[in-house]
Amino acid sequence: MSDYEKVLDMIFGRWRSQILYSGVKLGIFDLVTSMPRSATEIARDLFLDPTLSYRLLRALGSLGLLKEDYNHCFCITPMGELLRSDTPQTLRGIALLEEGPEHYAIWKHLTAMIKDGKQDGFFREFGQRIFDYERDHPSYAQVFNQAMSSYSASQTRWVLEALDGYDFAKIQHVCDVGGGHGHLICNLLLRYPHLRGTVLEMEQVIQDKTLLWANKMGIAVDRCNYVSGNMFNEVPSSDAYFMKMILHDWDDKECLKILSNIHRSCDGATRLFIVEHIVPGPETPHFSKLFDIHMLCVLTGRERTEEEYLALLKQAGFDHIQTYFSPSRIIGVIEATRS
Repeated sequence: MSDYEKVLDMIFGRWRSQILYSGVKLGIFDLVTSMPRSATEIARDLFLDPTLSYRLLRALGSLGLLKEDYNHCFCITPMGELLRSDTPQTLRGIALLEEGPEHYAIWKHLTAMIKDGKQDGFFREFGQRIFDYERDHPSYAQVFNQAMSSYSASQTRWVLEALDGYDFAKIQHVCDVGGGHGHLICNLLLRYPHLRGTVLEMEQVIQDKTLLWANKMGIAVDRCNYVSGNMFNEVPSSDAYFMKMILHDWDDKECLKILSNIHRSCDGATRLFIVEHIVPGPETPHFSKLFDIHMLCVLTGRERTEEEYLALLKQAGFDHIQTYFSPSRIIGVIEATRS
């Protein structure tokens, strides 16, 4: 592909993601299977306009998400399978969130934010921080939670790969700060049966018990409990703390507040594990450099280099021990202890 074609491909990138989003939103990927179905049947079953839905199905076929034959029949492809709701590694939630109306709208503020030096396009668009908006808009919260579950499936796998062989023998209790529904900590507990876990999360996140991974994975109550709280106020004591994709949400001042609360609750033997996309050097293209612009649009946070995370940790009273990476190096795990 020539440079001209590469740039052109970037320009039309939003067309592709919006076509994909429409397919997910309309339920096409949950309906279409490996058995070919006619465009007319698909439109009938999903209550769609037959002419316009065929054009969307054809476009999804062009993207490699469906496969069309010469009779206008469609079946799903392995790529399309990743957008089904019943696929373990589903990307459906991420598609609905990142290409949905709220996140689509905030990107229009990017140019203005770069000019005036004030980020958080979500607040510019809706007059609320994203987590306040989530609390007040249940339909958005549902999509947000689905997306976080989609993200967690991959992130947990990368964390376990990065820490494969790590000696958890001296750790008995792990606290996942801002741990959502507990996907990471529950997988840790399954892999290391001697561990007990606590998830610290806001009440509105953990109030629906059917969403909690400890319940879905059959982990005993005495091994994993969920605590309602605010990490900006205090955190429970623990032998080790995990923070997965937390610090990147906040600016340095906010990060130091969270880290200082952890510092007050731990002793010299306590371990802190920071799980983040770590920005590599200028010679390396990396997802973190794109995700950083997303954080600029959606919150006050940023993706950081390893050196920037270590500077935050030092300022909060922690010493760096080691940084671990999964083979893909998409995320890293920074281990630290109290100075």
